[in-house]
Amino acid sequence: MTTQNPDHAAPTGSVAVGAVGQKSQSQGQDHGLSKKGLSAGSVGLIGATVIGVSCVAPAYTLTAALGPTVAKVGVQVPAIILVGFIPMLLVALGYRELNKAMPDSGTSFTWAVRAFGPWIGWMAGWGLVASTVLVLSNTAGIAVDFFYLMLSQIFSNHALAELASNPLINVPTCFAFMLAATLVSYRGMETTQAVQYVLVGFQAFVLILFGCAAFWGVANGTAFDPTPVQWNWFNPLAVSSFGAFAAGLSLSIFIFWGWDVTLTMNEETKGARSTPGQAATATVVITVLLYLLAATASISFAGVGTGQFGLGNPEIQGNVFFALAGPVLGPFAILISIAVLSSSAASLQSTIVSPARTLLAMGHYKALPEKFAQVSPRFQTPAYATIASTLVSSIFYGVMRFISEDVLWDTITALGIMICFYYSITAFASVWYFRRQFLKSVPNFFFQFLCPMLGGLILGTLFFTTIIDAMDPNYGSGSHVGGLGLVFILGMGVILIGLAIMATMAIKRPAFFRGETLSVGISDGKEDQGLDELPV
Repeated sequence: MTTQNPDHAAPTGSVAVGAVGQKSQSQGQDHGLSKKGLSAGSVGLIGATVIGVSCVAPAYTLTAALGPTVAKVGVQVPAIILVGFIPMLLVALGYRELNKAMPDSGTSFTWAVRAFGPWIGWMAGWGLVASTVLVLSNTAGIAVDFFYLMLSQIFSNHALAELASNPLINVPTCFAFMLAATLVSYRGMETTQAVQYVLVGFQAFVLILFGCAAFWGVANGTAFDPTPVQWNWFNPLAVSSFGAFAAGLSLSIFIFWGWDVTLTMNEETKGARSTPGQAATATVVITVLLYLLAATASISFAGVGTGQFGLGNPEIQGNVFFALAGPVLGPFAILISIAVLSSSAASLQSTIVSPARTLLAMGHYKALPEKFAQVSPRFQTPAYATIASTLVSSIFYGVMRFISEDVLWDTITALGIMICFYYSITAFASVWYFRRQFLKSVPNFFFQFLCPMLGGLILGTLFFTTIIDAMDPNYGSGSHVGGLGLVFILGMGVILIGLAIMATMAIKRPAFFRGETLSVGISDGKEDQGLDELPV
């Protein structure tokens, strides 16, 4: 292998556009990509899948999303989950194809640059980073809530649960969780996997136990409002209105978000071109199965009425599993609190992986200051980017918790806009990058064109409809500024901040925006070398 300066790495094995169109002298095709010093081959298929599931965090995500989704679509929650699963799977297949061609830790950033150029690529990277950094604060906040809830259950002292509502206690506890997660992530993927096997395994076990116990309660007549499962629950056409369908779909998209963490680990994965895509697909499938089991069991056990434990009761919709834990699991109810705590803790730690590696790639290709490209010589992890991600998230959470919880949670609601934004760009990147290949075979047509195109169209449509809906002051917490909903202002604010930072980088670091460090290309179908052949 011939080592070359990544500032001048030109994509071969593709049609290059930009200032650097000459042939690379490295062995094989470098596609304008280069390695970044991460610990290659440290994650296998099972490890990547476990980390992917942990990032999605099914236990804590579903307990928060199930109630609001029931409020929108009633018993059709399973149908909405399946509908949300479809675009995620379609997009995941497009991601898989891009990863086969270009296994790079920058994922959405790198792939969108290669397909559409530096400007769109930079914003795709910003969408991923902004989403994950901001959601870290939500994840840490959930971990704090369930930590004190668990303590109150252990010591039979309700006052302990109330401690989570005190910012002077909540924020330092949140910082402690963030610090612990950062230390694990900083130490590398081996440590991350070891922690995740335990946390993910436990939450999956509890969700399955909960589902089975709920169905057992229905069968033996001890359920709160026994409701026989019907095939109609899985029929999205049975949803009462398109507005309810769209609102439910927005929630469903959010509960699947996070599976793409498996792709950002591609430079650290055994079989960099195949394993991350397989892990992404496995993550989405495992998650949908857990969601369908838990959601169907909950509806069957408690119904969707407004009674004490009915899923239509507004008082329990923010934390459905906690409300149903006692009736379903009896003396083992505390397992739910521990499962949600472990779920949020696992997600907190694994979510750090995505922004850190995307920022690493952006620094490596000179789209951001070079310090973001720093890699720990001991642990071979993105040193500066990992710390920067968690530091920004911690500061954001601390400030927002003291200023207004409404602003904090509306920011999290606005993340749906960012998720659809960068997912749809990446899906369309697959279509455009492979445009000379997808008519050459049936698999190419389906996986490089049809699946990502449909997934991108669905998420792109949802992006615009969510923006329109978010203008309504009643969307989210109900807060507004000048008649515009706060969710809309926050979502657009995040995008505008990204545009402002990008414009600053274009002035200070023009080489990237001239295509000199990572250029546009078109697949020629010859991307078949291993990642170890890419230049350093």
